[in-house]
Amino acid sequence: MSKNHYIIPVFVPHLGCPHNCVFCNQNIIASKEEQVTAESSRKIIEEYLKTINKSNSTIEVSFFGGTFTAIDIYKQKELLAVAKEYKDKGYIDYIRLSTRPDYINKDILAHLKSFSVDIIELGVQSLDDEVLMRSGRGHTRNDVYLASKLIKDTGFVLGHQIMLGLPGDTFEKDIKTVMESISMDPDICRIYPALVIKDTPMEIMYRKELYKPYTLDEAVEITKKIYSLYHSKNIPIIRVGLQPTDSINVNGDIISGPFHPAFRELVESSIINDLLYDYLKDKKGQYTILINSKDISKLYSDKKRYFLETKNKLKDIFLHIKIENDTPKGVIKLISQDDCIILSIYEYMLTIAHRRIF
Repeated sequence: MSKNHYIIPVFVPHLGCPHNCVFCNQNIIASKEEQVTAESSRKIIEEYLKTINKSNSTIEVSFFGGTFTAIDIYKQKELLAVAKEYKDKGYIDYIRLSTRPDYINKDILAHLKSFSVDIIELGVQSLDDEVLMRSGRGHTRNDVYLASKLIKDTGFVLGHQIMLGLPGDTFEKDIKTVMESISMDPDICRIYPALVIKDTPMEIMYRKELYKPYTLDEAVEITKKIYSLYHSKNIPIIRVGLQPTDSINVNGDIISGPFHPAFRELVESSIINDLLYDYLKDKKGQYTILINSKDISKLYSDKKRYFLETKNKLKDIFLHIKIENDTPKGVIKLISQDDCIILSIYEYMLTIAHRRIF
């Protein structure tokens, strides 16, 4: 039996963040989050542990929301000491944090090792120097390469966070960023389409028509390619799209951009429906689709948006959908009068990874 994976989030809202990136409003986040302390961290961990059955669980404490390694060193020690205490006692399994590529060096990594940190996620965002400059990141592409190598060489799990559609970005640049990210062999990744947040430099650029975010359709299209590229190299994608939180109010703080509360499912739905269309576009007649119940929400995502588009394009096909849990997750069976075809969603993503989209 596979273990359940639980994340205990401890938010360190922009403590120590040395730059004001154009996509980020530090004031929104800092004003809505209490400053974290050893006491508040301990309280969060204890509350989560009360609800988790440790015997069949993998548990990690994750420090989110700030440039952790740029925090005052005493605050770092204060917070890490609490997490290490719970790890040493066997109550948790991993400690995770996120930081910037230019706040990683050998001394910093030795410090993190001393507190038993396991996973370091880098806010890569882009690997195009012009995009990084226009986004106010304050670091270069080379900083990402150096930091990634140091993290891997020191034995940490390496995560890359990629942001699509930043100022100066194109589909080509986003794909090149991901290809370079893959070359650094990250263990995990996150994919975020850029959003225009209230009271940020990017909002000013947007209002002055100096910046145009991806539309939702554009974001889905480029993310399908990037999702498939990471998949083709067996790099787990642990998040796709912004998760609504108390610190980012989706009804007030997001001015523009491709936000959707189930963005990952949109991407997966588009992939599944592309697969159906590619196989059936030259065929006629009646087909029954057998699909696992865990995949049906992906097929029908966003009020059957992509499924209905596919049906409308397949004018000579009549489709009947049937849930069958004997069909493995990630597989679609197409039954016709003459044949039974098994289509793998994961194998189809390999074809997307090699397909040009521009």
